[in-house]
Amino acid sequence: MSETIPFIPADCAPSAPILSVIIVTYRSAKDIGDCLDSLPRQLLGRDVEVIVVDNASPDETERLVRDGFPWVRLIAAGGNLGFSRANNRGTQQAAGEHILFLNPDTVVNEAALVAGLERLRAEPGIGIYSPRLVLADGSMDLACRRSIPTVWDGFTRATGLARCFPHVRLLAGYNLTYLPEDGTYDVGAVNGAFMLVTRRHLARIGLFDERFFMYGDDLDLCLRCTRAGLRVVYDGRHTITHLKGQSSAKEYRVMSREVFRGTKQFYLKHFNPDRSRWRKWQFDALFGCWEMTTRLLGQLRGHKLARPL
Repeated sequence: MSETIPFIPADCAPSAPILSVIIVTYRSAKDIGDCLDSLPRQLLGRDVEVIVVDNASPDETERLVRDGFPWVRLIAAGGNLGFSRANNRGTQQAAGEHILFLNPDTVVNEAALVAGLERLRAEPGIGIYSPRLVLADGSMDLACRRSIPTVWDGFTRATGLARCFPHVRLLAGYNLTYLPEDGTYDVGAVNGAFMLVTRRHLARIGLFDERFFMYGDDLDLCLRCTRAGLRVVYDGRHTITHLKGQSSAKEYRVMSREVFRGTKQFYLKHFNPDRSRWRKWQFDALFGCWEMTTRLLGQLRGHKLARPL
């Protein structure tokens, strides 16, 4: 399978939607209604297209979308395609001038969407844009702005140094917590829960790498964006809500394992391009240590979810 799925956009007529929102669902019955209700039908005088790709949810997700939101285009995947393949499937049917990859456990607002569209129009060098994501309690979802982490960044996060010293640049490189939350600046990566991109730039970057099933795909797309000469921008002046972890709490062991697997896959792809066995062994050992450390610390702190780095 090709590592990058090409995306050749059709010419956008003036009547084309200004935005196509792609939402991948799996067991999202509790979240998808609020997410779809929060999406405007028009922005800046033009239509908004919404495409939901359901990965064969065993709950009522598909029925809720079909019966409650007839204006949404529903694609029944027929099986669990994973995040990357499902997003690509929806995007290949999208007609909008801009594409928004959005998680079903988010609640957006018109002001944040307009700000993002206007920013992309005003600054054509922006490849991927994200506002600040806040959790249900109003605190910031730290994953909405990240570096492309080094081994040192991983060590400081896994050991808790980054959490203890969030404003020290040397120790807080992974989540960039030394930078102002309400500022705007270029970052290494943003969260796949909200990734806004101009259609023509997506043709330059390519779609998601379908070898990533669940995690690591957003890091991969952001790094490819930067390597294509485009910017990844975080804008903390505008916010949306991310009900993070709602869909994964029931299967935290499986999800946490996928987090480590996907992130290691990202590093092997971009930092071991020659497929060196020695380098692979180093990454295997490194991620094994990180996973054991984060799981142990998570148990000591009473956390169920273990995340890499």
